[in-house]
Formats: sequence, structure tokens, C-alpha cells
Amino acid sequence: MKFYIATDHAGIDLKDYTVELLKEKGHEVIDLGPFSKERVDYPDYAHKVAKSVLEDSAAQGVLICGSGIGMSMAANRHPGIRAALCHDAYTATVARGHNDANILCFGERIIGKGVCESILDAWIAGSFDGGRHTGRVKKIEG
Repeated sequence: MKFYIATDHAGIDLKDYTVELLKEKGHEVIDLGPFSKERVDYPDYAHKVAKSVLEDSAAQGVLICGSGIGMSMAANRHPGIRAALCHDAYTATVARGHNDANILCFGERIIGKGVCESILDAWIAGSFDGGRHTGRVKKIEG
């Protein structure tokens, strides 16, 4: 699986961990930054990942900030993006299965490395269930 990933200054450590973890699991990772803890604006990075996922529909995205909330809000401004804020493996599983989510969001100030790995494993293992969920996902776009 291919992942585009970015963060803001509040998620650098967990982004770096996530990049290495995904690579260890055999996935391609495109790190869109930033690469230091200097203050940046999270919407700039959310838009980079959202645009990349829209252009590369087979790929998934990962966005990290302090809470994950801002990143998910900014990414979801893009039609075709379904960014899901996940706090555990269950929310990641449901986001993929019921909502056909294509960008995973979480917060470095909310989850630790162990929870991060379990969320990623659930996300990677998941896929869209289709069926009764298909019409609901279409309604997201309006």
C-alpha cells in the first residue's frame, strides 16, 4: 500500500515513528513534511496530503497533529476525501469498512506509539464493506 503522510509541528515525533513503522511493514511512504518542529500551519499540510490522495486514488493518507482534529477538518474540505479521526483500532476498522475513509488522522498528544501501531494495523487490514454503506458514502459528497 502507498501512503502520503504529513503533520504539523505538534506531530513530528509520531510522524517519524509512523513513517518508519509503515516502511518496516513493507509499504511505500511519501513524507510531505514538515521535517522540523518549527511552527507551521496544519491546513497547508492537510491540503498537500488530500491533493496527493485525490491524484493517486490507489493511495491512502495519514495526517497527524496535536489532536488530529484540525487535520481532519482541513482534509475533509476536499470533495472525494473522507478523512477519519481515529483514536483506536475499532474506529480505524469502522472508518475503512463503513465510510471508505481514505485518510487516517490521529493526534500525537492523544495516542502513543502502541496505539498508533494498532490503529495502522487495523487501517491496513480494513477495506470498504460496500453494501448498505455505499449509498451513505455517496451522500457525503452531496
